[in-house]
Amino acid sequence: MKEQKRFTFPTLYLALVTLITYLPIAVVVVFSFNDSKLPVAWKGFSLRWYEALFRDAALMQALRNSILLGLVSCLFAAVIGTLGAIGMARVDYKSKGMMEYLSTIPIMLPEIILGMVFMAFFSLLRLPFGWTTLIIAHTSFCIPYIYLMVKARLVGIDKSIEEAARDLGASPVRAFFDITLPLILPAVMSGCILSFAMSFDDVVISIFVNGPTLSTLPIKVYTQMRTGVTPEINALCTLILCTVILVLLLSSALRRKNES
Repeated sequence: MKEQKRFTFPTLYLALVTLITYLPIAVVVVFSFNDSKLPVAWKGFSLRWYEALFRDAALMQALRNSILLGLVSCLFAAVIGTLGAIGMARVDYKSKGMMEYLSTIPIMLPEIILGMVFMAFFSLLRLPFGWTTLIIAHTSFCIPYIYLMVKARLVGIDKSIEEAARDLGASPVRAFFDITLPLILPAVMSGCILSFAMSFDDVVISIFVNGPTLSTLPIKVYTQMRTGVTPEINALCTLILCTVILVLLLSSALRRKNES
């Protein structure tokens, strides 16, 4: 006879953690279809808040600003972080460890301190607050994520592969694009995804370096909290959640296809 499965403490603990983690998300999704404006009273099923979301020009513009800011920041951070990791892997000097430690400081400092530093620095340079300051600030704190990902990937790459390409006549640039870049590309993409998520989610630093006429989605939601968050935000969160799930499923399918 097969033994009946019993609920053990680790299983119950895992179920409790999962419930606490995903229950608020489920509530947001459910109340995005609520006909009532009150976030605590269920009045009936309705799609009115999705219609209101797409009619809200200011909120949609803030969403476009956040997406554009995240993409541009990730692009610059990917180039700088990748080249920095490759450069640090190929040099050897006494202060190398200190330089690697300094390169990760932006992700260890509290955001409010980093935001104040950026604001003082940009004010000293007399840069107009807006797109320029936002891109510089977001690129700066996105670089360490890509740098650490690529650095970890480079540790597991056999250096003799690139050396063999050089011995066969490939130039340093050709060896990089044909050998090194394809090997570290998964790490670069992983770092870009993480950096985009951090940029898209940032509130504190963006408030310090943002201009008076520019608004990102987190700042827009934060300012609306003073008057109360409408169910439009629930609808927007649901759409973003569905997009993330779709991207994860697509990525998993592509990975399984490549493995097969």
